[in-house]
Amino acid sequence: MRLSRFFVDLPLSLGQHLLPEAQAHYLGRVLRLSSGDAVQLFNGSGQEFIGVVAEIGKKTVRVELEKQINGLEESRLRVHLGQGLSRGERMDWAIQKATELGVSEITPLLTERCEVRLKDERADKRLAHWRQVAISACEQCGRSVIPLIHPPVLLADWLDKSDASLKLVLHPVAEPLTRHPAPDSLAFLIGPEGGLSETEVSHALSKGFQAARLGPRVLRTETAPVVALSVAQQMWGDF
Repeated sequence: MRLSRFFVDLPLSLGQHLLPEAQAHYLGRVLRLSSGDAVQLFNGSGQEFIGVVAEIGKKTVRVELEKQINGLEESRLRVHLGQGLSRGERMDWAIQKATELGVSEITPLLTERCEVRLKDERADKRLAHWRQVAISACEQCGRSVIPLIHPPVLLADWLDKSDASLKLVLHPVAEPLTRHPAPDSLAFLIGPEGGLSETEVSHALSKGFQAARLGPRVLRTETAPVVALSVAQQMWGDF
C-alpha cells in the first residue's frame, strides 16, 4: 500500500482531522488518493501520525489518524548556515539541499557583492517561498523538524549575533575544514555568487570566525553548502 507523507500546519493528535484546503487539493487532485488510502502526517513537532483517508470530497479531505510515532532523529550537530543571498534557483537549491543535509537554521545574508535586493513585500513572499522549499525537502528526505528560515539580514548583524561553538567562513586560502575540532554547534558563512570581499572576511574573523577551505577548487555559492554540510555531518554529525 502506498504511503503518502506530507506536512500540515496544524496541531495533530489521534482521531479525525479536516485538512487545510491546500493539502486537501494536493491529496485529492494531485495525488488522487481515495478513501482508505494510507497517509503519514507531520507538523514540525518531531512527532508523526499514521492513518488513512476517511473522507474525500471536491474541496475537503478528512483523515483518521490511528498511530503516533517518533519522527526521524535530528543530527546531534546543530548547524546555522549563513548563506549569501543569490538569485532564484541558486538560493532555492542551497536551501533545499541544506535541509536534506540536516541544517538547523538558515539565514540569507545581504553582502557587498549581493546582486539581489528585496523590499518588504517581496522579502515576505520570498521568505514564505523558502520555507515551502524547506518543507518540501523535509517531506522528501524524512525529516520531521522543519529548519528555521530567518528573514534576510545584513552580514554584519548576523556576525554580531552568531554564538556557535565553532564558527567557520569558507575561504579558498585557509586550513582545510577537517583540521578543526568537533564542535557542539556550528555556524557556516558562505558568500553569494560574487563571493565575500576581503573586508567582509576580515570582519568575520574579528567576530570569532575561522577561515576554512573545502579543497583546491572554488565552488559555486549553491554548491558550497552541500559540500560543507556533507563534510561536517561526516566528521561530527550523523553520517
